Amino acid sequence: MNLVELLEIAARGEDSRHQFKRNATNADGLAAELAAFANSGGGWLFLGFNDDGSIAGLNAADIRRLNQLLGNAASQHVRPPVHPLTENVQTDQGIVMVVEVPDGLAKPYLDNQGRIWVKQGADKRHVTSREEMQRMFQRAALVYADVVPVAGTSTDDIDDKAFSAYFDRRYGASSEFSGLTREQLLQNLGLGDGKDLNLTGLMLFGRNPQRWRPAFEVKAVAFPGKVLHDTRYLDSEDIKGTLLEQFRGAFAFIKRNLHHVQRGRGFNTPGELEIPEIALEELLVNALIHRDYFTSASVRVMVFADRVEIVSPGNLPDSLSPEDIRRGRTIRRNPTLTEHASHILPYRGMGSGIPRALEAWPQIDLVDDPAGNQFSAVIWRPEAEWTEEVTDRKATPVTDQVTDQVTGEVTGEVTGEVTGEVERLARAIQGEMKRSELQAALELKHEDHFREAYLRPALDTGVIEMTIPDKPRSSRQKYRLTALGKVLLKASQDKKE
Repeated sequence: MNLVELLEIAARGEDSRHQFKRNATNADGLAAELAAFANSGGGWLFLGFNDDGSIAGLNAADIRRLNQLLGNAASQHVRPPVHPLTENVQTDQGIVMVVEVPDGLAKPYLDNQGRIWVKQGADKRHVTSREEMQRMFQRAALVYADVVPVAGTSTDDIDDKAFSAYFDRRYGASSEFSGLTREQLLQNLGLGDGKDLNLTGLMLFGRNPQRWRPAFEVKAVAFPGKVLHDTRYLDSEDIKGTLLEQFRGAFAFIKRNLHHVQRGRGFNTPGELEIPEIALEELLVNALIHRDYFTSASVRVMVFADRVEIVSPGNLPDSLSPEDIRRGRTIRRNPTLTEHASHILPYRGMGSGIPRALEAWPQIDLVDDPAGNQFSAVIWRPEAEWTEEVTDRKATPVTDQVTDQVTGEVTGEVTGEVTGEVERLARAIQGEMKRSELQAALELKHEDHFREAYLRPALDTGVIEMTIPDKPRSSRQKYRLTALGKVLLKASQDKKE
């Protein structure tokens, strides 16, 4: 780096990749900066700048001391060690030390006290959210959500018929597993730890997976128009059960809300789906298998007049991009689940699903949303079909009528489980509100009681959602009604009237 390049960078100011400091004297503080860069894509630390961005410069003695301090911080105060590169740039005011920290390959990097730091704008922050930590360990292949034990479950929660059919079909009368107890068998297959089922065992063979993980379902809605905030809907369903049951239910939902066309066939022959089934099948299976199971959210299927959106919790892992997966590159976020699901769901693996879907139907957009912690596949409908549908199909206004199915789910599953607390919370929400604002609106003095009796049940049942779901403990966190919450509120009002 020469002086001109240095001055150009200084003129742009600090950001997530460039930070300026006058000097460094503490190994722990320097280690936190190095760890934050290594955890956040890498960057440059410039030593020898004043707070106002002007060059202060360092002398030869400063450089010798800083080299020793930097080596000590990088090797002894960061775990695992990082390997920064340094370069000294001579200026009229003195020397500026440029420290380049590469993007870490062994994330997460911790400081000497076991804390994880990441960059946040030009500053850094301490990672405290359990979910964020889990995702970082998952990206480092240190822990996988699909093999985390589900506390309280046991072999009694397995659907014997479904598991036996799978086992016989895949393994037959294998002597390798003969004489094993059911607990031992599940443990050997990676479906449990000998006591509890893990997430793979629960989601593939559990009799009622949502009893333990209520958010792991598919929420499907069909709208008459092109916008998510439409006050009307054509169809709505919460699809529960195992992943196979969710796949079948979601696929059936999509098919019944799309058109069938003749495509040159005879008048009396069965029509083809307006979007090839293979494309929808591949994208739906991809969402169920590769979603982030450390994120407590549902897969969403939304059918609009001009498109179908399949939204999967969790953005693409590591450096994977939409263009990468278009070319067939893949990273298994849930390797154990993927291994077993490939013999249950129509999943072929090898990164071939997305390319196969694109080959069958090129009008697909893949949208990675790190800020929203989600990944979306947007499948565009043929224009002739959705134009006709807008004019021909009649939507059901949410404000005027609630289907028996949704009303039954709301009153039976939500209101029945939490009596009137969730309903009170739903009535109290006005737009987006902080926790303290909601608690005050309900005139509740004790925060613990509010969280346990009101807030957590409302989140678990999908009546409300966080505005910043990937940072549950954010000081800017707010809560708002979901589509289900609005239905609950309307159903409650209609019942009273």
